[in-house]
Amino acid sequence: MLHKVHWSSSLCFRTLIVTWVHFKRFLYRSFNRFNVVSSCLLIVLAIICGYVYLYGAVSSANLEESTVSEENTISDVKESNGVCDLYDGKWVLDENYPLYTASQCPFAEQSFNCLANGRRDKEYLKWRWKPNNCEIVRFDVRVVLEKLRGKRAVFVGDSLSRTQWESMICLLMTGVDDKRSVYEMNGNKISKQIRYLAVRFSSYNFTVEFYRSVFLMQIGSVPKRAPKRVRSTIKLDELDGISSKWINSDILVFNTGHWWNHAKLFEMGCYFKVGGRLKLGMSTMDAYTTALRTWASWVENMVDTDRTRVFFRTFEGSHWSGQKGHTCKVTKTPLSRIKNEYRSPFSDIIKRVVNNMSVPVTTMHVTPMGSYRSDAHVGTWSDNPTVPDCSHWCLPGVPDAWNEILFSYL
Repeated sequence: MLHKVHWSSSLCFRTLIVTWVHFKRFLYRSFNRFNVVSSCLLIVLAIICGYVYLYGAVSSANLEESTVSEENTISDVKESNGVCDLYDGKWVLDENYPLYTASQCPFAEQSFNCLANGRRDKEYLKWRWKPNNCEIVRFDVRVVLEKLRGKRAVFVGDSLSRTQWESMICLLMTGVDDKRSVYEMNGNKISKQIRYLAVRFSSYNFTVEFYRSVFLMQIGSVPKRAPKRVRSTIKLDELDGISSKWINSDILVFNTGHWWNHAKLFEMGCYFKVGGRLKLGMSTMDAYTTALRTWASWVENMVDTDRTRVFFRTFEGSHWSGQKGHTCKVTKTPLSRIKNEYRSPFSDIIKRVVNNMSVPVTTMHVTPMGSYRSDAHVGTWSDNPTVPDCSHWCLPGVPDAWNEILFSYL
């Protein structure tokens, strides 16, 4: 259509020129009646063609401008609404939850089984994480079991990592008919003290393993001339000595953060070492950054990321309150909004380090989603109710959402 408009406009322009030439000739000819009438007709035709030419050019320009504007609008809409951020969302009530019962899962610690420990309200079990611009793939245990057939999933970190490990086992056991075919390979009972736990799903020939490494780094010796307050050290430039056992895995999930605080470090006489030298003045955040860079270098050089999917889960939001941070108030429902204080510098460091890596590693940025769940902590419903707990989560609960996201990546 545009080509026709431009063609007719050009024709009219040429007609206008020809008409003007004829008009000049007629001025010098005799003005008989026929010539006068013809001249008038040619003048009218010239005016019409001129109008068509100008109108056609303006319309074409407007049409092109309108097309470009519409394309930009559509593109912007797709750009803003089409991005799926699994960690930007909200918790929604879902009667299909929980996905398992902790008392029917022999690998869920008693300290995390809040219902069995006396918790009465059950609404905290019914919340599902819903990203704003997309959906997490619904958990299909049969599909996941087949995906894991013949593979090895490894979790490395602190007690929060152990909680996710337990959650994964409990989720997967719901699809196993013969529960006796799932067992801890060394006959160990789940415990905080054991550094290595491995549960085998013999029907599917895969294992789900946990390595306790709260700092991910190697614990070092105390230098001879160190001050008396130094009782132990963390070698920030050397990964934990058991790291060689993490390498040949298919799924490798890391976390660390809850032990990187003043109470667990300096009050216990634990300080940092780099290059064999004691770093008494090094801040916790600087030490954490150095440790994460050591971890990143190890992954880049030691892990075959063509085979192994590597994940690093960010810091999980706790809900301690009070002046000294020793008060634990567990709510009945999630928070409707979260405060800036639930942003974690640990999470920011993790994201920054991972983004600068030369191999593919996925950051599981669970910090915001956990920050809403002031209702899902163990509180006083543990195996030791005299010690409140606003760091760990009840099972079933928040760690199940982490694993649903993990399965969606697979």
